[in-house]
Amino acid sequence: MAWVQLHIQSDSEHAELLEQMLLEAGAEAVSMEDSEDTPLYEPERGSTPLWDSTTVTGLFQGDADLAGVQAQVAEAYHSVTQTHLESMETELLEDREWERAWMDDFRPERFGNRLWICPSWQDPPEPDAVNITLDPGLAFGSGTHPTTRLCLEWLDANPVRDLEVVDYGCGSGILGLAALKLGARHVVGTDNDPQALDASRDNARRNGIPDDALALYAPEDQPDTRCDLMLANILAQPLLSLAPTLAGQVRPGGRIVLSGILSSQADSISDRYAHWFHMQSPTEQEGWICLTGTRHTD
Repeated sequence: MAWVQLHIQSDSEHAELLEQMLLEAGAEAVSMEDSEDTPLYEPERGSTPLWDSTTVTGLFQGDADLAGVQAQVAEAYHSVTQTHLESMETELLEDREWERAWMDDFRPERFGNRLWICPSWQDPPEPDAVNITLDPGLAFGSGTHPTTRLCLEWLDANPVRDLEVVDYGCGSGILGLAALKLGARHVVGTDNDPQALDASRDNARRNGIPDDALALYAPEDQPDTRCDLMLANILAQPLLSLAPTLAGQVRPGGRIVLSGILSSQADSISDRYAHWFHMQSPTEQEGWICLTGTRHTD
């Protein structure tokens, strides 16, 4: 199979934002490298520094609609930053087993105290833990991005048993699967990308999820839903515009978990949702934010 790379020039502030956008646009993998041979000295503990000039590269299958991908990324980037991308370049790669080469880079990873995400080619380190089998490249979201990590750690730390859950913008289905594995009664997953719905469905089967435990819809097809827990790991601008829709699906006393938010965007998102929810203080990892709230009962 042929492969195509999309190279985007960025700075350290926006490189991870572009990483998420490329994954949401269907990239099989995303890498970052120094654009100007700038050294990185020893960072502070817990930090993940990036170069001032960073090349963010998304890897796509050769038959991908690269023009459509470029337009999608450019529009999403402008909606968040109010600036335009300066350059995007494509590169055709020779046919080789790239997926096999990536396998060495993915290991089982724990989120919180009991939740593990494990690639299918490795045995779970703790067989009695809550293990989810998920391979990189099936869709967006294998747990490695801080936004997904924040949501998974919240799910691990909070009771979800017997809850009705909505996973809005489900991508690979990772958050809905985690909720089900942790005891949720039923999950409704929604995404505007048919490939994401297919990936969620395939991942549910891989993990032995009963067919009646997970329902998947395009947003326009989703039935009228009232849930105990709303998960929405998307981006700030959609979270702002979708606030009435998302809030309207949460029962009084229910919870909402919002991510895909840069630290600079936290206040505006929290203020927007405070109309319907009692919002808690944000949690942060590597400049990304997770916001949670409880639906007002009156």
